[in-house]
Amino acid sequence: MEEVLMETIPGVAREAAARFGDKAGVVDGERTISFAALWEAIRKAAAGFIAAGLEKGDRVAIWAPNRLDWIVGAVGAQAAGCVVVPLNTRLKGGEAAFILNRARARWVLTVDNFIGNDYRAMLAAEDLPHLERVITFGPEWDAFLAAATPDAGTDARVDAVTPEDPSDIMFTSGTTGDPKGVISGHGQTCRTFRIWTQSVGLRDDDRYLIVNPFFHSFGYKAGWLPCLMTGATIYPLATLDVPKLVDLVSAHRITMLPGPPAIFQTILATDIGGADLSSLRLSITGAASIPPALIERMRKDIGIETVLTGYGLTETCGTVSLSDAHDPADVVARTCGKPIPGIEVRIADGDGRILPAGEEGEVQVRGFNVMIGYFEDPEGTAEAIDAEGWLHTGDVGRFDEDGRLMITDRMKDMYISGGFNCYPAEIEKILQKHPDIALAAVIGVPDERMGEVGKAFVIPVAGAHPDPAEICAWAKANMANYKAPRSVEVVESLPLNASGKVQKFALKDRVKAEAAPAGGVAAGA
Repeated sequence: MEEVLMETIPGVAREAAARFGDKAGVVDGERTISFAALWEAIRKAAAGFIAAGLEKGDRVAIWAPNRLDWIVGAVGAQAAGCVVVPLNTRLKGGEAAFILNRARARWVLTVDNFIGNDYRAMLAAEDLPHLERVITFGPEWDAFLAAATPDAGTDARVDAVTPEDPSDIMFTSGTTGDPKGVISGHGQTCRTFRIWTQSVGLRDDDRYLIVNPFFHSFGYKAGWLPCLMTGATIYPLATLDVPKLVDLVSAHRITMLPGPPAIFQTILATDIGGADLSSLRLSITGAASIPPALIERMRKDIGIETVLTGYGLTETCGTVSLSDAHDPADVVARTCGKPIPGIEVRIADGDGRILPAGEEGEVQVRGFNVMIGYFEDPEGTAEAIDAEGWLHTGDVGRFDEDGRLMITDRMKDMYISGGFNCYPAEIEKILQKHPDIALAAVIGVPDERMGEVGKAFVIPVAGAHPDPAEICAWAKANMANYKAPRSVEVVESLPLNASGKVQKFALKDRVKAEAAPAGGVAAGA
């Protein structure tokens, strides 16, 4: 039975307690809990859920920032056979209600207030016919755990969880329509991230500061789950507060700090005083275009020896490919590494023809990491996964001559200018080579003659004052004319979702709302 349990998330947590015992498992502010005590808290949570009448397969949603209780609640629910539904902390009440009703969640675990959101009040204002109970982390949650009495029945319920059972339903961002619930299983999640953990080189002496949100695969499956597998200590961070982050790294000798490029751009642009970041040895970045210079600065200026990047999506348990620790900066920035062992990746054109290295097409994935399906959506599942088991990702990419995957763009982000396909990620990478540009985001905007043309939003490097007209001229000199943005707007920040990706829809909405472009310059086609 232990072998089976190691293929479930509760089984991993129980094994961590046996292997690592009194070693610090989670350090959350003033709270430190050992791996053994973490498992006991998980057992109590499971016992409480069972005593309250939750059945195997019931959905338990978690609407809270990164914290110890999130892990206890999630694995406790999974140990009781329930399916976890993580909710983005930036959702509004109506958005959360859509997901809760779609998943028919019976319980919600939440917090009193976070970034100005009163989640309980937001829930109370919605029509949630399936929701039976809301528990707030803090005294109410502590009392719930204290009243629980784990027994043989609890352990039997844990033992009944199988690798084939669903572990979670993670709803996609919904930027192109209503969110879809991606179902992942315990076994595929554990198998994927055992491989990921070995490839990354996470160790039992690592201290992992998790900035990526737990409601996202990066913070959950590539975050605290690998720590349970290896004995690395988990340091949850609720919000991206750079001074606090720097203090934590310095005070606790953090060794592992993944995150989107914007995090490291912010660290490099901040005066950190005498803070000591020398303990950092490992990072994984991604979720956006990465300038090679940023990888170099992460290695040289911050001192992170190993900087990796990868590619994945919710429908693949969060992981498809990963770069190698020895890859040079330009390779890390330019590619997403090679597919993880045991899965297949191919590039196909619109007619289904499999393309050779160097040719662009849709990235398709097959293997144990591919989702069980979309929740109660057989048509959507059949559209995404063909009869041969290939997941059609909707991403545009190609393989280089060394077998490394290169993602060109999301198909949905592509726009057509004068009959030519334009991929924003490609244009952004070129723009970020401009000496005055730190980050860029490109969208297609309507144009009477060309159909659509590119508009770039750029964040300048510290101390720079780029001229939009000069950037437009530079772009025309450095990329095909149809790719070059016709207007540039210099901005202090870009709208990001909680996982660090630029919200292109927000930029498009902004353009629509403006009577005329502000702060930019139009250039002739």
